Amino acid sequence: MVSILRAPILAVFTLVLGFGAASVSASRVDNFQLLDHAGAAHELYYHTNAKAVVLIAHKETCHAIGKSVKQLAELTGEFAPKGVQFMFLDADSVAEAGERRPRLATGAAELAKRGIDVPILDDETRLISESLEFAEAGDALVIDPQQWNLKWRGNVLRKSAQDESVGIDQLGGVLKAMIANQTVPEALAVSSAQSDTNLSVDDNCALDSAAPAADHQSISYVNDVAPILQDNCVTCHQPGGIGPWEMNSYTMIKGFAPMIREVLRTKRMPPWHADPHVGDWANDKGLSVREQQTLVHWVEAGAPRGEGEDPLLANVKPALDWPLGEPDMIVNIPEFAVPASGVVDYQFPWVENTLDKGVWVRAVTVKPGDRTVVHHVLAGTSEPGEEIKSGGDVFDNYLIGYAPGAESNVMPEGTGVYVPKGGHFLFQLHYTPTGKATVDRSQMALYFSEEKPANYLRHSVVMDPTIRIPAGDGAYEESAYFEFYKDATLFQLAPHSHYRGKSSTFTLVYPDGKEELLLNVPDYDFNWQRGYEFEEPKAVPAGARLVHRTVYDNSNLNPSNPDAEREVPWGLQSWDEMLYGDFIFAWNDETSDAPFHDPERMDDTQFIGFVDKNLDGKITKEELPKPWRKRMAGAFQHGDANEDGALDVEEYIAVKNRQASAASSGGR
Repeated sequence: MVSILRAPILAVFTLVLGFGAASVSASRVDNFQLLDHAGAAHELYYHTNAKAVVLIAHKETCHAIGKSVKQLAELTGEFAPKGVQFMFLDADSVAEAGERRPRLATGAAELAKRGIDVPILDDETRLISESLEFAEAGDALVIDPQQWNLKWRGNVLRKSAQDESVGIDQLGGVLKAMIANQTVPEALAVSSAQSDTNLSVDDNCALDSAAPAADHQSISYVNDVAPILQDNCVTCHQPGGIGPWEMNSYTMIKGFAPMIREVLRTKRMPPWHADPHVGDWANDKGLSVREQQTLVHWVEAGAPRGEGEDPLLANVKPALDWPLGEPDMIVNIPEFAVPASGVVDYQFPWVENTLDKGVWVRAVTVKPGDRTVVHHVLAGTSEPGEEIKSGGDVFDNYLIGYAPGAESNVMPEGTGVYVPKGGHFLFQLHYTPTGKATVDRSQMALYFSEEKPANYLRHSVVMDPTIRIPAGDGAYEESAYFEFYKDATLFQLAPHSHYRGKSSTFTLVYPDGKEELLLNVPDYDFNWQRGYEFEEPKAVPAGARLVHRTVYDNSNLNPSNPDAEREVPWGLQSWDEMLYGDFIFAWNDETSDAPFHDPERMDDTQFIGFVDKNLDGKITKEELPKPWRKRMAGAFQHGDANEDGALDVEEYIAVKNRQASAASSGGR
């Protein structure tokens, strides 16, 4: 499950929390990542520039929180502007998983109205709250981001007979000392569990536990753990697989158990980055809440072996050359010598199509020759007799986009891509040197349909090649859209950006203005380029817009950022950026016997979608990049049929056609 592009060797620490001053100051808090009430990702170790990080256990039904809102608002209002990062953790359980996000969003909105603008993190597995030893709402930790050491633990809701604000006062004192770079006074570095009274049972503040610690020893490696690994991980972690180590025995699993716990807590594995509360995906690679709890609890119990035959040892199988079976055709991509270092320009090789007849392709697989250097492979075909320049355009008749995590493209039932006799197979390859010279010999496998499918599978992109990401900006957003000019069916979405990509969404805006969030990728990972295939294809009416948004982190807090002081433009290489939302669809009324797909209209619609900055369906002179304004002045002068000072897509296409007709007739 681990991407070879990022071979992590991370120190993994076991959280030990104590109540005395010495043990508290010596404790280290492990990293984790959770989504908040709005679906945004938060990683603890991201906040390296904070003066302190405060984690507070939250439970909506805890009455004591409502009684303490004013004091909590004063606390966050005083210290957040001084560099303290506050986060609430909600580990409460509800009957239906679908209730969690709306409930948390409502709770966060209510708190914000009363002056507490703090993310509420959804600890739906309750694993993080357990490891922090949160037992009831109001339990709090203060963490020093310099070493991720615990400086204080207590409860901000607990009262004493002598002091109505004992927990909050202690927390405030600790924060004042840390902001001033002073040693936390020993009198404060104690647990407020020693206060005179605890929360009342009537306050309903006790947190649910995922499972008692005593039960973790009974988790069976044979019956519980190994089946999860077989179903979700072994495909990559096997001989010849993409994973850097093999899950072939209990011994291997136990040796890597601390890393398994770490990558599950930080959501790095499995490599599935869709928000589990948005959409249903046919190719979902995520683990369920129960599966995550089982694996982490087993690791924390010491990874006991237990009884029974090792399922991993008994089922070791080499990775298949072609996981979809024997191909109908294998295309050998021209080999390329990748140097040990330096910048390798994109390569655009092509291979003559030797088929003696046209075929319908139903599936494609790319097998990289050297996985360590092949960043991505795009493939398509040209028309017979078409002159090939610089490899041609792979998108004209697109077959597949390979990247780690997206090795195969199986086309939806009833669709396919037609490859005519003659022409060429076209490729675009991006290589990343790794310090060792190598020769890549990648291949593409094609699988043909025995019968003509009902419809063509189409591919396009929501994009904006004019983006510029400001230097140092940690949350810069860009957006663009594509407006469907006929009824369509969406099959798959895939966001793409580079090192600075932080998160991405796809939203469908219907003709009546209703909006539907289709996909949320809150923690985009450049190392994994994955398409998200709808469980049920999405019906899209004519006039609907597919809006793609990406947030970029161009700050020095982004560990992947090559240069936080650079304004970043659009570019093919990874140190530049892209706003690039890939989507796969079919026109509802198109058939394989009667195609009407218009590539030029697709390009024009795409153009309107990235120039139209306010997303109102038309472009103005002011929305154009400055270098384009003079060049397009005539289009606005002669094409604005309704004289509203803007061009919609129909007006833009009409004026383009008139200009092309005039040019072809010599200007007459």
